[in-house]
Formats: sequence, structure tokens, C-alpha cells
Amino acid sequence: MATMKEKRSCGQRCEDFGRFVWNSDEGKFMGRTPEKWVYISLYYVAFYVVIAGLFSLAIWTLMYTLDPYAPDYQDRLNSPGVMVWPNTYGEEIVEINYNTSDKASWMKMTNILNEFLEPYNDTKQLECNKYNCTKGKYFIQDTFSAPHHTKWACPFMQSMLGACSGFDDPTFGYNCSMPCVVIKMNRIINFLPTNNTDHVPYVNCTVLEGQNNVDKIEYFPECAAMDLSYFPYYGKLAQPTYVNPLVAVRFRLVGEKQAKIQCRVVSKKISYENFYDPYEGKVIFQLKAVK
Repeated sequence: MATMKEKRSCGQRCEDFGRFVWNSDEGKFMGRTPEKWVYISLYYVAFYVVIAGLFSLAIWTLMYTLDPYAPDYQDRLNSPGVMVWPNTYGEEIVEINYNTSDKASWMKMTNILNEFLEPYNDTKQLECNKYNCTKGKYFIQDTFSAPHHTKWACPFMQSMLGACSGFDDPTFGYNCSMPCVVIKMNRIINFLPTNNTDHVPYVNCTVLEGQNNVDKIEYFPECAAMDLSYFPYYGKLAQPTYVNPLVAVRFRLVGEKQAKIQCRVVSKKISYENFYDPYEGKVIFQLKAVK
């Protein structure tokens, strides 16, 4: 029978571990002499310095090849999405529901619109965007001629929304049954909405449900167009003062004062029948006023 291995005591094990940490007889620290520890430390320092240098070189090369003003790859939709304000979302679509008799209810809608339109303040726009744009013509810019190596942007002022600007009626019609909504098309860098400058993209709203409850639809600006001078968009870095062109729509609600509305930006290069993206080229929302 093999001799059983002698069981070592706790003191002996601690003594062995202490000898492993520092062996005074052989002058070794944790199994290596101080000279070998210096060599191996220098090796790993040099190894990680080379790795860090190669990684930094790779990042620098990548950043050098990227255009800071536009992404090299755009995996987003070729056709822009469309949104509506006040942007009060329900379970499936935007639900703009308010009570004309409840000030807190319609003030909520008013505050959303005021906050959204803050960058469109007339004074602010005239200060930031001093360039005189040519209406009805694409604003193509091949150089960075604006200050601080940027490109010019055409001003869009809140007053251009007419009766829905909030100037004449600070409540935007939400204290009665004539509410205003604002339609905005999302930005796509270098996107041109049409190949023909004679066909300007415009907003068209139709009543999907509750046709008898909408007596009148008005657009501001009156032509409901998004002028071509706001296209193309060159990116946030190139055009830091750019703001989207807007179209405001005012509805006169009657009867039950509720309807399901679809507002579409009409242009040949803007699609709106994408089943997988309900906001591409159009927006659908529920509008309801109670008293």
C-alpha cells in the first residue's frame, strides 16, 4: 500500500508561502531574481506601448479619412419622416386632445408650441441668418463662405406662420375649437425633395375619420409650401444656425369636434406608403376638443 502523503500543518504552509514570496537563500522574489523581474517588466512595458501606439495610429487614420461635415455611410431612410406639434403621443399615434374649458389642458398644448417655436423667434433668426436667400431655388453651397468656416442658412421666422404664429393669438386656437398644429419634415443631409424646381414640396392634410367634424382647413404660409431655399441641408456642423421650414395648419372643428387627420408632405422624391415606418413622408394624428 502506498504511503499516505504526509498532511502539512497550517504553519508549514504559511512558511512555504513566505519562502515563495522571498527566498533569501537564492535571492528570489516570487520565484524570480530581481534582475529577471526588471527584464520581464521592461518587456511588458514595451509590448503595451507598441499596442497602444498601433491602436492610436489606427484611430488617427480612421478619423483622418472621415468627413467631419457629413457621414460616410447613411443607413437611414432615403425619404424623410414627418412630425407634428404638439407632439403628444398616445399608444399608436399622436393624440392631440384638450379641453377648451380647462385652462391647464389647453395651456399644455400652448406651452409645447411655444417651446418648439422658440428657435424660430424673428429677432433670433435675423441675427443668426443674415443671408438673403432666393426663394424658389435650391441653396447650393460649394464653399464655406459663412463665418467660422460654416455655410449660410436661410431664416425661417415665427411670423411666417401667420395666424398660427402665436403673435395674434397666444393660445394658438386651443382655447376654442380652432387649434393650430405645426408640421415639420425631418432633416436628411444633401436631400433634395424634387428634381424639378417648379414643383415645390407642400403639405396636404386630409381627414381620415370624422369628415363632418372639420369645417375648414387653413395653411400658413398660405401656399403650404416648404421653400426650396431651405434645401439641401449640409449638417449640424456646417450649418449650426439652420432651422427646418415649417407649415402650420389650423382646423375649424364642429359637431363632435374630433377627427383623425393625415398630413403629408407632397413631393415626387418623398414616399409615404412605407408600411414599416408610419411616419415616413406623413404623420397621422387624432385631434379632439371637448368642452
